[in-house]
Amino acid sequence: MYTRIKNLFEIKGYRLFVICLLLVGIGISMTMPYLSLYHTKELGMSAGAYGVFIAVSSLSGVIVNTLIAKHSDNGMDRKWLIISAMLSLALGYASYLVFHNIFILMIVVTLFNGFGAAAMPQIYAYAQESANASQSNDKTFALSTLRSLVALGFILGPLAGTLVLGVVGYKGLFLGSAVIYLTIASLVFLFLQKRKAIQNYTGKRKGTNISLFKSKQIRQPLIAFVFLFAVNAMNAIITPLFIVNELHGTYSDVGLVVMLSASLEIPMMIFLGALGRRISNHRLMISGCMIAIIYFIILSVATHSWHLIAAQLFQAMFVAIVMGNGLSYFADLLPNSPGQSSTLYANGSTLGRLVGNLSGGMIADFAGFRHVYWLCLAFVIFSLVILWKTRLRREKEVSSEFTRSV
Repeated sequence: MYTRIKNLFEIKGYRLFVICLLLVGIGISMTMPYLSLYHTKELGMSAGAYGVFIAVSSLSGVIVNTLIAKHSDNGMDRKWLIISAMLSLALGYASYLVFHNIFILMIVVTLFNGFGAAAMPQIYAYAQESANASQSNDKTFALSTLRSLVALGFILGPLAGTLVLGVVGYKGLFLGSAVIYLTIASLVFLFLQKRKAIQNYTGKRKGTNISLFKSKQIRQPLIAFVFLFAVNAMNAIITPLFIVNELHGTYSDVGLVVMLSASLEIPMMIFLGALGRRISNHRLMISGCMIAIIYFIILSVATHSWHLIAAQLFQAMFVAIVMGNGLSYFADLLPNSPGQSSTLYANGSTLGRLVGNLSGGMIADFAGFRHVYWLCLAFVIFSLVILWKTRLRREKEVSSEFTRSV
């Protein structure tokens, strides 16, 4: 394992991406837990209005990502795309220091965060291209390891945010996030090679003109991933409320559940990424769905907090597979279009969170917390059916190709 990790740093730019993605995770997560409080307490927004704010901002990111993705695979310089996206994110967070009118803030943040959403997909795309250029045979491991660094940032970020908020308040929090993104932009400007430099290794690469939404091979897995990300979002929102309000657990129980899941996810992402040589990403996704089914069955019948605490092993495995290997799954679907493949993954994540946040809250209000887990179970089974049908279709295609060759 040590040798394999060491070999990852032979990929051009990999050291820089390790630092950048860790900082991205910290930059996002240091403000995320406090945004709802800032909008409702400081700006006077209702919870519903804040939901609309987040939905509009997120959807703008999906639209911009989709527009940029195809062009980024047809000659655009990813280095300047990444720099521009990071600067846009910095301006988005700095906007909170300048604008306090709700409507103006929504417009400005939507514009800046919309373009800034391209930052992570383009970093992943650049890393995939660099792995191809370096002739690495460990691309799945490389991408899942990078994804685990974002997860590590999500552990460190809230701690940093709590300290900053306690010392200098919301202004310091937003300024801190802006400085982090300016730092990443500076690092990329100073140390990342231009795209043309890596094209010398890869040769002339044809862009993909595939119509993503007309291809079942692309569209159906994307739908499955949207539902899997929705399930993860619902679980994150509802589980703390379920423990305290229905199981009558303590806040310590909630903290233990969150800590266990987060601490197990990172090593599992790295371990499962290392299995990329032996097990296909598609089989891992199917396994992840089966693990999630077990997890949500446990939650739907749980009667004590320790049931949920023990079940976090399954939750961590599910998240590690979907979050860690999901990126490689789409890279396998579109091997010649890293921009589009990483954007599909990012858009699936964004849309899934929106679906999960909206549907989870509504079901909890009208039917109760436990019914949310039954909805999660239905979503996972639906995703499993889609991925299983996709698997059978691929096997038939491989079989027919083999028959023609014989």
